[in-house]
Amino acid sequence: MKPKYLVSFALIFCMLAAFESYSIKPQPMNPIVKTQSGLVKGVLNASKSVLSFKGIPFAAPPVGDLRWRAPQAPLLWKGIRQADRFGASAIQIKQGSRNPWTHEFMVQNEISEDCLFLNIWTPGQSSGKKRAVLVYIHGGGFVEGSGGVDVYDGEELSKKGIVVVTINYRLGVFGFLAHPELSAESPHQVSGNYGILDQLAALQWIRRNIASFGGDPSRVTIAGQSAGASSINALILAPQAAGLFHGAITESGTKLMNASQNIPSLADAEKLGLKYAKAKGASSLAELRALSAETLMKPDTSKPQIRFGRVIDGYYQLTDMLSVFAQGKQNDTPFMNGYNADEMMYLGDKGLEFVGVYGAYDKTLEKKAGQQQSLLNANLWMEHRAKTSKTNAYEYFFTRGIPWPEHPEFGAFHTGEVPYVFHNLKMINRPWTSLDTLVAEQMSSYWVNFVNTGNPNRKGLPAWSAYQPQNKQVMEIGTKTEMIPITENATQYEFLKRQLLKVR
Repeated sequence: MKPKYLVSFALIFCMLAAFESYSIKPQPMNPIVKTQSGLVKGVLNASKSVLSFKGIPFAAPPVGDLRWRAPQAPLLWKGIRQADRFGASAIQIKQGSRNPWTHEFMVQNEISEDCLFLNIWTPGQSSGKKRAVLVYIHGGGFVEGSGGVDVYDGEELSKKGIVVVTINYRLGVFGFLAHPELSAESPHQVSGNYGILDQLAALQWIRRNIASFGGDPSRVTIAGQSAGASSINALILAPQAAGLFHGAITESGTKLMNASQNIPSLADAEKLGLKYAKAKGASSLAELRALSAETLMKPDTSKPQIRFGRVIDGYYQLTDMLSVFAQGKQNDTPFMNGYNADEMMYLGDKGLEFVGVYGAYDKTLEKKAGQQQSLLNANLWMEHRAKTSKTNAYEYFFTRGIPWPEHPEFGAFHTGEVPYVFHNLKMINRPWTSLDTLVAEQMSSYWVNFVNTGNPNRKGLPAWSAYQPQNKQVMEIGTKTEMIPITENATQYEFLKRQLLKVR
């Protein structure tokens, strides 16, 4: 029989070891958090590793007299607000699904003008250390989308040690109407861009409140896809966004050829606003504000639709993107940008010069040239950016198509990278393979590394080189993950560059 003191010593040792292990393990943060407007209560996930807070108002409801005004401070509430479900998405025409965007990519919850909510996923605090923050802005052409869409769920990214925030913003006519009377009532004599002002308001809310959720307000990266990427570009240009973010990612949204196109001036946008008001039978701003949201949103099937979006208003958007960067007046932070293999179109010559460069002409070569040209277009933007930017930039080319036996034609479609970025393959019922799991792990890790350090690289991942003028390369992520040349030779490069500049 062992001496009693040995048993006691062993017992004490085990207890001390257990206590030490317990004491250094990061503890879940309190699910009740104080914000500027009141207390919110989050929900701890099944593994007790992430707390989510959904449907937090970051501004007052933009309804009634606040329709088409800059967002106002959020209303105060008493007691504890249950943050266990998404707030209403911005009012829009709900599609449900529209291939290749199945329901996981689309808005499914209620819609309302009262839509200015954000959602937070946080692993909490570890030894008091604040965590870097990713703020993701949804796509949807400025007419649809939501921060509450399935593929944007932030739990898996947050498990990797960052705070993830998704936001709503006003869309369509509610978010981007310009009108002479709106400009006249504005203290800055501008109108339109209300959706961008919502994004600014969300970033300001995050700066004031995110520390309470374990986030570091001095390490915020903004990211977005498609219209979300266009929003990131707008924030990079906006003087009012200075200091609100410290890194930027645009997915399918930044290239040289369209950097100065398709964004109207305030004067042109006001003319469109007058045309829209006339079509709705409204002769004044008061009459427009009196119309129901359903009437404002209802399409006029007899005429081409007026499409609302960003405006060069001279205050929040001083001028076009090329000019702002040429003058070095952008918000300069580390930057990441890329495109997907099957969202690209070839522009320009398909005739004898094409045959001379590529040796023949067929659909396969046309697609290849289209991919090269889109990558070149993004790379030329990097070149323009580098003239005045002091921070690094990284370019990617996403090539993995979501497995879809019924629709192989969609391939790596527009938005198809998002489930991999968020490591959310579980959200979509597809025949995933080990390659998909690997790509999701790599891609989400690159994004998390960038959020943490402004550099996507980390030991154990394929090396991703920052943009250098002499290296015409891009990081392929997907079928393989490695640096690849944009074109196979200088002849292809110069041919495609001539075509792009000709289009401009």
